[in-house]
Amino acid sequence: MNDNLDTELSDLKVMVIDDSKTIRRTAEILLKKAGCEVLTATDGFEALAMIADNRPDVIFVDIMMPRLDGYQTCALIKNNEEFRGTPVIMLSSKDGLFDRARGRIVGSEQYLTKPFTKDELLGAIRRHTARAA
Repeated sequence: MNDNLDTELSDLKVMVIDDSKTIRRTAEILLKKAGCEVLTATDGFEALAMIADNRPDVIFVDIMMPRLDGYQTCALIKNNEEFRGTPVIMLSSKDGLFDRARGRIVGSEQYLTKPFTKDELLGAIRRHTARAA
């Protein structure tokens, strides 16, 4: 495998919003190994303040969360002029057509089913940050 693949992700700020500590921790470990700066939040409310302060390059958001779910969080990000262009990737343990369609409606760029692999996670980041680079 080509080692310089991981270096292309260094210095990217990636946010992971999930109420599952396990998912946040797993994503954080995988992303940090790839050289990303990782921000984590437990729900949409916590995330929105952090997004404004930290301006992540890519945002992963779980669909099922208390208070503000992933769809609502994504819609709020995409409705904000400043963050509309930030790629949002939905995370869900369900792999339903309805969920995927609803994710598209609120503006998400992609949909990953949990548990995700390292390749899926990093592949999603590459796909959506290459356009901006």
